[in-house]
Amino acid sequence: MTIHEQIVENLKEVYDPEISVNVYDLGLIYDISIKDHEVMIKHTLTSVFCSFADELVSKIVQAGYVEGITNVSSELTFDPPFTMDMVPEETKLMLGWI
Repeated sequence: MTIHEQIVENLKEVYDPEISVNVYDLGLIYDISIKDHEVMIKHTLTSVFCSFADELVSKIVQAGYVEGITNVSSELTFDPPFTMDMVPEETKLMLGWI
């Protein structure tokens, strides 16, 4: 398994407590950049006013620490802002949203 795949698997264990879907399948992860032994995870939250923001960001950063990675940082962005249109079709189907 590649480093990217390991990080994705870890991110699938980080759940948004308000929606009970993991941050990866919810579409909150915009980019995972890996260079040498460092990872940058660009992501958003479901809301600017998310009361679990600090906890989620911390868990997202921790998900990047896999074997061989010594530094993980995150870039929280609201551009583009999260909408339900960003949730992948397979996730919507799984949740019965469509």
